[in-house]
Amino acid sequence: MNDNNSMTLQDLRVLYDLSIYNCVHFGPYTQIIYEDLQNKVVRQYTNIEVAREATQLAAGLRAMGIEKGDRVIVMMPNCPEVVISYQAIARAGAVIIPVLPLLKGAEVRYIAENSGAKVIITSALLVPMLQSALSALSTLHYIIATGVTGTQPTIEPQLVAYADVLAKGADKADAYLTDLDEGAPSTNDMSVVLYTSGTTGHPKGVVLTHRNLIANAISAMGVEQDIHSNEAQLAVLPLAHSYGIVACNIAYLTGVTVVMHPRFDPASVLSAIERHKIVSFAGVPAMFVALLYSPEAEKYDTSSLMYCVSGSAPLPVEILKGFEQKFSCQIREGYGLSEAAPVLTAHAADMPRKPGSVGIPIAGVEVCIVDVNDNPVPVGEIGEIIARGPNIMQGYYNMPEETQAALRHGWLHTGDMGRFDEDGYVYIVERKKDLIIRGGFNIYPRDVEEVLATHPAVIEAAVIGIPSERMGEEVKAIVVTSRPVDAETLMAYCRERLANYKTPSVIEFVDALPRNAIGKIDKKELRKRHVH
Repeated sequence: MNDNNSMTLQDLRVLYDLSIYNCVHFGPYTQIIYEDLQNKVVRQYTNIEVAREATQLAAGLRAMGIEKGDRVIVMMPNCPEVVISYQAIARAGAVIIPVLPLLKGAEVRYIAENSGAKVIITSALLVPMLQSALSALSTLHYIIATGVTGTQPTIEPQLVAYADVLAKGADKADAYLTDLDEGAPSTNDMSVVLYTSGTTGHPKGVVLTHRNLIANAISAMGVEQDIHSNEAQLAVLPLAHSYGIVACNIAYLTGVTVVMHPRFDPASVLSAIERHKIVSFAGVPAMFVALLYSPEAEKYDTSSLMYCVSGSAPLPVEILKGFEQKFSCQIREGYGLSEAAPVLTAHAADMPRKPGSVGIPIAGVEVCIVDVNDNPVPVGEIGEIIARGPNIMQGYYNMPEETQAALRHGWLHTGDMGRFDEDGYVYIVERKKDLIIRGGFNIYPRDVEEVLATHPAVIEAAVIGIPSERMGEEVKAIVVTSRPVDAETLMAYCRERLANYKTPSVIEFVDALPRNAIGKIDKKELRKRHVH
């Protein structure tokens, strides 16, 4: 890439072009403010420092024998080194394997084996677990860790200090506006393999190319017309999740300052909003629930907050309304999945919002709603959501049958049920597999969850089907409350607002609902605990 001064969005080919574009268009500015308030750690990086360190790390990886197409796992809590590692791995022509730091040893070993990764980049805290879990794994050669010194050449895989790998590439740091000399990736090369939490069996590796990620970042950025460079955004989504990755990529394109936290903590988030005048952040419903009910909220000035983006799981309308009222801040709900890199629909800044809707398809993406025979259904009718566009995955890593099942007739079949309204807005109804069939009637758990969420004593509710000899399935609600209420009262409340067949026949109260690493309610775990 020679003429960087004229670089446009259309020139972006590969993941590290985001960094080049950012440095050229916005000049030097503070790109990342990293805060780990619990451990009293604060670090700042300019965009130039991020780009230089990523280029150094890329050259260091090359010096260690990482070649084009090799897989490299990144497994650590949110920190600047995650962003830097993603850019570095792309520059080296290798493939990024993001892994959530909450995974257990057996889960990481499966991913390492399945992907054939040569290297894992991590933090000192995770090293003991990883050395135990990944011992005698012939394909994995190195564990590169921040916060350690020296090497341990007698242990397999060999432990190497992150700083030492950087040192190997020190002479390349100034090349941050160009490709490395050899092995540069092309736009259709594999860029990321995202291992999704499998509902059954092992996770599947979603293969995304550089083109998939770039296309999705540009289209998703297009809905954020009211964001300006040098404004502050908060990064609390896990950077190992597709939602966190696209938010990070969009930040490169918009030139915002990212205030990054290692984990979501309501008090830390509220404090950061006040101190940094945070304008917006992307979150999941669990975060908005936690902030809405946080007793700390009144202590902080959150008036700078203009809007938030919600994704990953349906946001109950009552939570949306309550949050907007409490914080005088708009929530824009969108929809996507890892297989779509991940955004499919969104609410743009300049379009009317419809609570309960996830907006309209983003630019360049086609969405259709079909019946069991893949025929489009009329407006207002429920069917499976399918999609196609430049952001759609290439398939599942080394899983041809699963790939064929998901990518049929040129469309990604999402497994999500939804409907269009007359204005082209999409409404997510349910996961196909979460549908409850009671006495031949289809029941969408979200319908019941939304009603329960309107009861003043209910904080959250999740609804599942339980086996019934007489009806096939019955409706069971698992509920978190803010004050005492009995099951009969809630059933009567539902009966007034829902058809009788949709009303829960069993209600169980819990202190908290199980969640996966991104904060989505884990219905698989719920079934394990509550279906007897």
